[in-house]
Amino acid sequence: MKHFGLIGYPLGHSFSKKYFGEKFQSLGLTDHHYDLFEMKDLQDFRLLWESNQYLVGVNVTVPFKQQVIPFLDEWDISVEKVGAVNTIKRQGQKLVGYNTDYFGFKNSLQSYYQNKPITEAALVLGSGGASKAVVAALQDLGIDYKIVSRAAGKADYTYQELKENANILSYYKLVINTTPVGMYPKVEEAPDILFELLSVGHAIYDLVYNPDQTLLMLEAEKRGARTKNGLEMLYLQADKSWDIWNSVDK
Repeated sequence: MKHFGLIGYPLGHSFSKKYFGEKFQSLGLTDHHYDLFEMKDLQDFRLLWESNQYLVGVNVTVPFKQQVIPFLDEWDISVEKVGAVNTIKRQGQKLVGYNTDYFGFKNSLQSYYQNKPITEAALVLGSGGASKAVVAALQDLGIDYKIVSRAAGKADYTYQELKENANILSYYKLVINTTPVGMYPKVEEAPDILFELLSVGHAIYDLVYNPDQTLLMLEAEKRGARTKNGLEMLYLQADKSWDIWNSVDK
């Protein structure tokens, strides 16, 4: 018997539960189960592990990706890079944290560029948790980047500055949306940039995966830009979690 799960709040519809349920079924792993552990705070985090001897590992989602770190015994270098955890594995008596969002985005971005050197500079829309994994990957790939936020002082540029200075979007050809803006059901929304400044030379990577094509992607495509959503990243980070859970403990 092996148990896995997802902790966070609120959970609602879970990609992870559906994904791993289908994986277990396809592999004939009838003794594997994936559950949702919805908790408003981390008060019962340790109890979760103590009360379930079969719990091998969990994924972590908002709002606990950073809050959970002090509850862990060790963490991987990926956590050092990003400053957040989205995968935890029980290793003997220890709980070890990892960040597979970083791995998923990095490999998906390289695939987007057909594993060729990425020479474009990047604009990262959003300064929240998701942007941390993106920034860590960009740093590792040697890609010049700037971060955009709604509030002055939280990032390199504000959205207002992007509107006032067309040269910014002209220079930064890779635009990465790390915000949930445009996600279902609010599909009529998009990051607050001027679509007319996008062109054939731009590449748009929207971490949103539902809908398949966000308003940002549709408007970019109208102007000749190429686009990609976050679904591949989601699968890659989930597969990486699975690999971690099944790796032999050192």
